[in-house]
Amino acid sequence: MRLSSRALAMLAAAALPLALASCSPGSSSASSASSADASATPAPAKPKDPNSGLLTGTQLKKALATASYFPAGYAADPSLARDTGDTYQAPTTKSAANPHCAGLGATSWISVTGVEGVSFAQDSHINKNTSVELDQEIDVYRGTTATDVMKDVVKVVAECPSYTDSDTHSTVKVTGASTVGLGDEAYTITLTDSAWETGTTLIAARAGTAVVSVLSTDGSDNGATSAKKLADHVLASVKSMSGSAGQS
Repeated sequence: MRLSSRALAMLAAAALPLALASCSPGSSSASSASSADASATPAPAKPKDPNSGLLTGTQLKKALATASYFPAGYAADPSLARDTGDTYQAPTTKSAANPHCAGLGATSWISVTGVEGVSFAQDSHINKNTSVELDQEIDVYRGTTATDVMKDVVKVVAECPSYTDSDTHSTVKVTGASTVGLGDEAYTITLTDSAWETGTTLIAARAGTAVVSVLSTDGSDNGATSAKKLADHVLASVKSMSGSAGQS
């Protein structure tokens, strides 16, 4: 039977919704696939905190030798006690070439390397009867910077065979040598001057990412024995504290 034009038009109109219906699931599937692909894209990794696991100034302060460690007659000088607290500071690095050599005689002598860590703590104990002093400091650095600081200490000594004491205007002789038995690595610097009653011993010793630095004028051996004893004591505290932090 031949259909009229009107009948054909009606059949075509009836078939259109079916065609749309048949296309609709396909469109939905494509949309779902696109959504799945979008959701499968991994989120950007969160940047790692460069200070993660590093001891803060507050923690380092607790690792310094306390008043009970020092012999009778010594007292802490509050004006020389500093630390970075619970926050970290931005690290800075300068060349160890052309250092300020006279800085070797300062309380915070480790700064002559031109490198500053992200946290630190320091203080000084002075014998009021003899004016001799014992200074201690702990600096913490990111990554392998602590190892670089130890190398810079050696460079400073090479650059500073001597310097002029601003108080006596005399010449201070500087010598240095690697030291075994202290931390992961250590270096000892001896300062001597004919105008002084006794010389000064500086020790820098590394324990992981931390560098312990001490200064001693206590003792007829230019402070060598007392400096090594203090450095060893502070290193033990830092290692113990670092181990506890690593387990937490």
